[in-house]
Amino acid sequence: MPRRWRLTARFTAAAGLAAAVTLTGLPGVPVDTASAGPAVSAKLKPGWDKRDRRCDVRNKLPAAGRTPANSGFPNSPLGNFHKADDLPRNYEFDLPGLAYDGLQAPTAAEEKKALSQVPGDTEKNVTAWRKIADASGKPADRAMEIYARWLNTGKKRPFKTWFDKVYIRNQTNVNKGAGFERQLVRDYKLVGPDWLCEVYVELFDAEGNKVGERRYDAYNKRTKEFNEFKSNSKPRADQIAKDRVVARSMPDHTFRFTGAKKFTTGQQGLVDDFNRELERERGKPNQVRGNQRIYNPVGRTTPIKGYSDHQRWFAPGCQTGGGAQTMAAAANSCGTRGPANQRALESGRTPAEAKQIQAEARRLDTRGTLPRGGPGGIDFTSLELRYVGGLGKGKGMQYSMRADQMPDPDTNPGWGGEAKMQLASDAMFTWLALTPDKFWVNLNPDEPDRVMDSKFASTDAGRILLEADLQMKHDFYKAMDPKTDLGRRYWAALPKQNGNPCMPGLRNWIEPKPAQVREQDGGIYILDAPLALKSTAQETVTEGPGEPICDPNDAEIAAAQAVIDSMIVPEVEKQINTAPQYADLRRVYTSRVAAEYIRQQDAKNPTDFRSIINSDDVKAWPLREPHQNWDKDELFRKYRKIYTEGEFTYDVDTAQGVRVYIVGGVDFSKQPKRNITRTQFNVENRDLDNTTVNSRKSDDTSYRDTDTLYFGGGKVTDSGGGGDTPKPPTPTPTPSDDGTGKPDPTPSDNPTDGADEPTPGAPGDKPKPPGGDLADTGSDTPVGLFAALAAALAAVGGGLVWWMRRRGISPGRRTG
Repeated sequence: MPRRWRLTARFTAAAGLAAAVTLTGLPGVPVDTASAGPAVSAKLKPGWDKRDRRCDVRNKLPAAGRTPANSGFPNSPLGNFHKADDLPRNYEFDLPGLAYDGLQAPTAAEEKKALSQVPGDTEKNVTAWRKIADASGKPADRAMEIYARWLNTGKKRPFKTWFDKVYIRNQTNVNKGAGFERQLVRDYKLVGPDWLCEVYVELFDAEGNKVGERRYDAYNKRTKEFNEFKSNSKPRADQIAKDRVVARSMPDHTFRFTGAKKFTTGQQGLVDDFNRELERERGKPNQVRGNQRIYNPVGRTTPIKGYSDHQRWFAPGCQTGGGAQTMAAAANSCGTRGPANQRALESGRTPAEAKQIQAEARRLDTRGTLPRGGPGGIDFTSLELRYVGGLGKGKGMQYSMRADQMPDPDTNPGWGGEAKMQLASDAMFTWLALTPDKFWVNLNPDEPDRVMDSKFASTDAGRILLEADLQMKHDFYKAMDPKTDLGRRYWAALPKQNGNPCMPGLRNWIEPKPAQVREQDGGIYILDAPLALKSTAQETVTEGPGEPICDPNDAEIAAAQAVIDSMIVPEVEKQINTAPQYADLRRVYTSRVAAEYIRQQDAKNPTDFRSIINSDDVKAWPLREPHQNWDKDELFRKYRKIYTEGEFTYDVDTAQGVRVYIVGGVDFSKQPKRNITRTQFNVENRDLDNTTVNSRKSDDTSYRDTDTLYFGGGKVTDSGGGGDTPKPPTPTPTPSDDGTGKPDPTPSDNPTDGADEPTPGAPGDKPKPPGGDLADTGSDTPVGLFAALAAALAAVGGGLVWWMRRRGISPGRRTG
């Protein structure tokens, strides 16, 4: 081996062996250890081939007499990386500690009791409480054990931080990693005498001193292949550094990394780089392989009344109060539970906090069991409500959220999930409580007293509509900028008077396009909820700055409008549907679609939302921090100042400069929907129904192998959470303190990863309100949504539109 490769191996290995993790007083996790001196050789740890290390025996399967011919992972004929195209499957693991996530820091009396079993020895005290809790099965005793564990750490972290980021993280490492291993052993038949699980390789320095270990999840002693299983598909650089040492000491051994999620480009690159390095050294192909098959982890937790945390998000029975009241409802039975709540609450409120949470989680993630991207893996700015179901009296609501994965969560983790979840929930209840005739805003310089309904203005949904209107005006100006290619073409295409571009005043407004939905499985899937930008000619009385340039006739108005509709409107409409500045508008609109479905279902049969619908009471969903002092009139004054004094000045390629002013509103009083057929749904959204069901159980639900994430929740039943069919209670083993304890739940051969048999929705009344064809929902029969829409629209009238006015200025005069 060339000297440069030996040096690389030593220096890299030394960096990878720099530190160890110690978790005091917590369930034990195998952790690689290291001491001074770089590792230069490796060999299998004595006892590696004992019978109790066989993968079938360790995973509670019958000991196979021989290894099956079809045992092991598939190889790709195209290279070293195999990607299965199977639909995602579930694997289960016990997470009993999560049932106690409603516990608050112990009081002085509770601390005294938690230390009472073995006074003066906090570690033995933990053991004593664990035995008591195991014997009694009482939640109160288990809570004391948890407190005793925290006190054994010396209270170095606040209790809630320790519970969420250490205790539950450590329990997840043990149980989730074991569950993933168990599922792979079953699916790939890693049974028989050739397959061993949890095999250790010892690392030695030049003097023969042991300096560390490398743990492998599985080892095939016939093929001499080391296997690493990563439920989050994230290879660790420090482990690969050790693999390099192992590879050079055992040149006849190969390596494989198997992941349960889509490998990112960077993650696959780590595997490919290691493979190319060994291929060069050994002169053989495919020495390091990757294997990807999508799995969804399902943690099994049975909520306990008085000990489990709930959130008021999307929970109709908990929507009371207002003002400074938060959504949290810890340790009671009112509210929802589910992965969506967990991921939102662990995301951090600021970018700095998100980075801190991410770093802490990765430090403790010894087995690669964090969800994709870790706590910061979700782009919460893209979070939208995409499924509502399970309605009925006493049933609350099931929900599923969709979001994008952060492209680079290691350096830029997602944050703000709690606020975005709260906004989506608040908006849904706002749309239910107020009647549709109030769902508009109006920035018209001539009408300062008709900006928006006062009750609507007291909610974040109303604030977002008005702010989006002002933002749209700004973006409309910007799209016309003659410094851009689009702007130059736009001004050149306008009709001319005296050689100057001539355009009318405009009114512009945002309104919904038909939402693409599918009603089945007892709920509605919101597949697409696009918004439209409308524009037409209109003048205002209020004057803008500058002097008039032209007085267009009807033909010139029509010609100018055609240019605007073909060039400016599509550009701004695209921004409304995709740009970050309109993310909150899109978020509250998908909640609007969901609310209309709930209205429709409640009209057929009573739901828990009945007392909220059309109540005209929005005190439970006020303007939240940091917008609690937001004022619609203050925004109007800001807008009117822009209108009268100007925001943009354009130098168009004419004898004069031209200024453009835009004014307007947002109208969500309509909510058109168009249902797609079952066949189209199945073809275009393959496995979405299954994904939605999984999202209420798994904190890392893959939609096939895309970068789209789903996670949900729902009302908690007496036997389970998330609104799913209750399961019989299962034993909740407590991890041991000596590092050897592991839960032994055995998943069924047929994981529950399918949706219930879909049932078509029933058609309802079919009035045809003005403004177009509304709603197909469920069956392929159109269903009308607004019985009194005509009267509502008549009352609102022209106040639902945006306006625009243009003025010109002389070459020597500019304002704005």
